[in-house]
Amino acid sequence: MSQFAGRNTATHNDRIIDQFTRQAVPFAQKHEHSNEQAMNLTLDLLALAKSDRVLDVACGPGLMTCAFAPLAGWVTGIDLTPAMIEQARRRAIEQNLTNVSWDIGDGSALPFADGSFSVVFSRYAFHHLQDPARVLTEMARVCAPGGRVVVADVYAISEAQGAAFDQVETWRDPSHVRTLSFDELRAMFRQAGLEAPREATYRLEMELEAQLRASFPNPGDEARIRAAMVADVDGELTGFNPRRAGNEIRFSYPVVIMAGGKP
Repeated sequence: MSQFAGRNTATHNDRIIDQFTRQAVPFAQKHEHSNEQAMNLTLDLLALAKSDRVLDVACGPGLMTCAFAPLAGWVTGIDLTPAMIEQARRRAIEQNLTNVSWDIGDGSALPFADGSFSVVFSRYAFHHLQDPARVLTEMARVCAPGGRVVVADVYAISEAQGAAFDQVETWRDPSHVRTLSFDELRAMFRQAGLEAPREATYRLEMELEAQLRASFPNPGDEARIRAAMVADVDGELTGFNPRRAGNEIRFSYPVVIMAGGKP
């Protein structure tokens, strides 16, 4: 999932692979990642047809790849973490899908020719990237003229809120890098030569303890996460909008989907 040129690439990629090897099974099993509202918004923006060849970048356990398969002609999922691809292969077999393929690879250097796909998609990955603009440029490169490039990811509404969000999320998942703002994402689409994106937003709700059980923070950071969430209950400091629901603390991730055409 992490893609960046430079001497720190291996270190960050190793961090990604470590985290998502451990998260592969719980990530695949979390029903929140198959949220119906999120799925419907995504499919509406993609408007897939049987003529489409789709690439799912940083596909994880193949949740979206397999959701696209019944609607498209062919779908390819690619991810940096072999354990995620293993989960994705299992999901495709369980669903009897015959029009999917899988690759292990780095989104900053996609192993596909220019214009290979009519739709290029990525979900919940850009906040893990050290150079998301480079990855979006690669996604645009392998998209055919007249095709669509779509990114779904968490977003920040202000610099202060983004910094607070990043601190909590880095405690939970050390492979987190930074949450982007709407303006930053829109600018990346322009720089990649894509049209101004269509946009939709939603909130992905979680229960705190369930999310912590599916995560692998460093020692001591679980307590920091709980304290930050409790301190922000019914507040807006972190952007997670935590609230009490009986004995639980529920919170949500703010997510934007941006879909830009390639001229």
